[in-house]
Amino acid sequence: MSTRAAAGSSFLSGVEQAPADPILGVSVAFRESTNPNKLNLGVGAYRTEDLKPYVLDVVRQAEKRMIEADYDKEYLPMQGLAEFNEATRKLLLGEGSAAIAEGRVATVQSLSGTGSLRVGAAFIAKFMPGAVVYLPNPTWGNHKNIFADAGAEWREYRYYDKATIGLDLDGMIADLKAAPKGSVVCLHGCAHNPTGVDPTKEQWDAIADAVEANGLVPFFDVAYQGFASGSLEEDAYAPRLFERRGIEFFCAQSYSKNLGLYAERIGAINAVVNDKETAAKTLSQMNRIARAIYSNPPVHGARIAATVINDPVLFARWNEEMGEMAGRIKTVRAMLYDNLCKLNPDKDWSFVTRQIGMFSFTGLNPNQVKHMTEKHAIYMTGDGRISLAGLSQAKCEYLANAIVDSFTVE
Repeated sequence: MSTRAAAGSSFLSGVEQAPADPILGVSVAFRESTNPNKLNLGVGAYRTEDLKPYVLDVVRQAEKRMIEADYDKEYLPMQGLAEFNEATRKLLLGEGSAAIAEGRVATVQSLSGTGSLRVGAAFIAKFMPGAVVYLPNPTWGNHKNIFADAGAEWREYRYYDKATIGLDLDGMIADLKAAPKGSVVCLHGCAHNPTGVDPTKEQWDAIADAVEANGLVPFFDVAYQGFASGSLEEDAYAPRLFERRGIEFFCAQSYSKNLGLYAERIGAINAVVNDKETAAKTLSQMNRIARAIYSNPPVHGARIAATVINDPVLFARWNEEMGEMAGRIKTVRAMLYDNLCKLNPDKDWSFVTRQIGMFSFTGLNPNQVKHMTEKHAIYMTGDGRISLAGLSQAKCEYLANAIVDSFTVE
């Protein structure tokens, strides 16, 4: 027995314990709770009215076709499944996209939104040295990890106005104007996470003006196309606006939410640029980055997405299902709002229905969130974000009572 083994020490003993993930840790705590009324509003995953996971009908149909086709399990090219890449570009930018027609879009299938952002972040760190990435305050917690671990410096720009529980457009524009030329600005394409506060079309125009005038590089994170409003067209407004205006940008896409392919890890990283030659060179380097991280992307979910998007019948049914999912979330939003108004009519609760997507930013502080968990067994992230996708109509009154009760806590 070695001296090291005898002493019980390890060459990794100096490694520090990492803090629990602020989002995924909520689910762990929820599972450990024995309270029969417990409610998990932490992780952004769609649930049925019975609060069960939902597999879309079109996904089942696509998988049946794939089994009948007897596909093999060979490696995909580094950039992924060609049919998927073509379909995902069109879904993002539309059938009439000039950038697609002219070959100015470099697309690499990647590991859902997270992996797509990571490839883009590594590209920025390597080929845009010194460029600072500006993230909205607040933003999805993993954005900071992704860019920092890729070696890209990040800072924040103003986004959320606590006073109005809405968009701080003036603060946002001022911060973008103050950002150095060549900086990257991360923009949530729709259903901003965690606030649910999206710019209007007129505000997107103003944001595009500021980005263009100051020579900034947008990096869209489109994780909820079709899932936010129920319309693929509406939810793609921002990136399509930037493309029409000739503004070059990156865009990460995810099919976790809109197709419910959480475990399949299907997404894409796109670079929309001004000429075909640059697109080809960019694609080659994004492929090299992907090769070093995970080599080849998974095929099963990519075939599902490509099958659904490219088949007119399945595509129509998919749109219906997205409308149904978005509609269920809008219903519980409205019910939560009604219950809150009944319990405390003196407070303005309109932010609940103004926000969009699966999340609502409640305005609860960390002490109030702790109260929600300890007294009511309602699990949520520490910033006061709740996932309405995990709320049923039957639980709306219970949640409203807990929120109103928690506002009595300092």
